[in-house]
Amino acid sequence: MGQPDIVPQHAETIPDPSAMESGKQEFSTEDRIASLPEEHREYLLARHGTLDLDPIPDMNDADPYNWPRWRGVSMQRTSYLVSLFIAVLGGAPLLWRPLANRYGRRPIFLISLLCAMLGNIGCAESHSYATMGLCRAITAFFICPPAAMGSAVVAEMFFKKDRARCMGCWTLMVTIGVPISPFLFGFLALRISYRWIYWVLAITNAVQLLLYFVFGAETLYLREEGFPKRATTADNTLFSFRRIDPTPPALPLAYATKPCVIIPAAAYAMVFLWGGIMLTIQTSQIFPEQFGFNTQQVGLQFLGIIIGSVLGEQIGGLISDRWMLFRQKRTGEFPAAEYRLWLSYIGYALAICGVVVFCVQLQDAGEVWNITPIVGAAIAAGGNQIVTTVNITYAVDCYRPDAASVGVFITFVRQMWGFIGPFWFPQMFLNVGGAGGAGIAVALLVAVGVIPTVLVQWRGASWR
Repeated sequence: MGQPDIVPQHAETIPDPSAMESGKQEFSTEDRIASLPEEHREYLLARHGTLDLDPIPDMNDADPYNWPRWRGVSMQRTSYLVSLFIAVLGGAPLLWRPLANRYGRRPIFLISLLCAMLGNIGCAESHSYATMGLCRAITAFFICPPAAMGSAVVAEMFFKKDRARCMGCWTLMVTIGVPISPFLFGFLALRISYRWIYWVLAITNAVQLLLYFVFGAETLYLREEGFPKRATTADNTLFSFRRIDPTPPALPLAYATKPCVIIPAAAYAMVFLWGGIMLTIQTSQIFPEQFGFNTQQVGLQFLGIIIGSVLGEQIGGLISDRWMLFRQKRTGEFPAAEYRLWLSYIGYALAICGVVVFCVQLQDAGEVWNITPIVGAAIAAGGNQIVTTVNITYAVDCYRPDAASVGVFITFVRQMWGFIGPFWFPQMFLNVGGAGGAGIAVALLVAVGVIPTVLVQWRGASWR
C-alpha cells in the first residue's frame, strides 16, 4: 500500500495573500465607519442616506463624493445648457435691435454689460441644474447685443475699403470666444472650482462696463443731406442718452426674403455648425470618455481651433480687402459685392477637409491620443472663419444702411442652426460612426453652402 500524501503542518497555516489583503481592506473600511465621530456619521447619513460608502467621504461639501447629483449630470445634459445659451443668443437680438436703432448702441451695450455681470454672478452662486439654466439664459439674453450688432458698429465706423479687415476683427472675437473659454478655464475648473469661471466672467464684465462707460462713444449717427447739424464731438455722446432715430424700426426677419442675405447667412450657419459647434461639442464630450482627459487636458485641445481661426481670418479679412482693392485697380471702379465671394470657396474647402480629418482620425485613434484630430479641427476652424468674415461682409455691403438688421438676422440664423446641433450630434456619431458623420457633414456643406453661394454669386446683383 502506498503511503498517503503528507502535507506539512506549516503549509496549512500559510494565509492567502490576496485574501489577507481583502480582509485587511474590509476590516479597515468597517473600522473607519465605526470610529467616525457622531457628527461625521450624521453628516454622511444626511447627505447620502447610508454609511455603506467606500471610500468614506470627508465631512466637507468640497469633497466631490458629497456633491449633489446635479453636479454629476451627464455631458449630454451639460450640452443642453450650451444649446439653451445658443438659442437665447439667436432670438434675443430681435428685441434688442429696434431699441438700439432708436436709442443708440451705447445705452444698450451698457445695460448689456451690467445685466450680464449679474447673470454670471447668479451662475456662480447656482446650486441646482434648473437655477444654473435660468441664470445662463439671463446672461445670454443680456450679452447678445454686442455679438449681434457688432456688424452695424463696424459699418458705422469704417470705410468700405477697410470693412472686411475690421469686420473680421469683430467676427474673430465672436468665433474664438467659444474655444478660448475652455482653453483658459479648464485648469481653473480642475484646480480651484468651476464657480470661479463665472466669477472671472463677472469681473470681466465689470471692467468692460467701467471702460465702456468712460470711453465708449455712440456710433449711431444719422446723416441727412441738406440739413446742417450743430457741431458736436464724440465726447458729447458719453453722458447723453436720448432717442436718436424717430423712424419706425425695420424687422430683421424680413431679410428672410432677401436672397443676398438669407443665402450667405444659411451657408455661414452650416459651416459654423460643423466647423464650430460640432468641434466644440465633440471635443468636450468624446475626449474625456475616449482618452480619460480631465478638464485641463480637454481645454488644451481647443488650441487648434484658436490657431486655425486666427490664421483663417488673415484670408477672410485682410486679404479679402486687398482682393477687392486689386480688382478696383484693374477695372478702375469698385467691384460688385459678389466678387468677394470667390474667397469663400477656400473656406468651404478647408471646412470640409478639416471636418473629415477630425471625425475620421478621432474614430481611428482608439484609446491612444494623437494630434491628428486637433489638426483637422484647426483646418475646419480656419475655413469657418474665412466663410464667417466673407459672407457677413458681403451681406452688409449689399444693405449697408440697415447693417444692424442684417447682423441680427444672420446671428439669428446661425444660432438657430447651432441650437439643434448638440441634440443630435452624439446620436448621429453613435449610429453612423466618425466616417459616416463626416459624410453627412460634407453633403450638408455642399448642399447648403457651396451650391447656393455659386447661385448668389451668379445672380446676386440682379436680386438686390
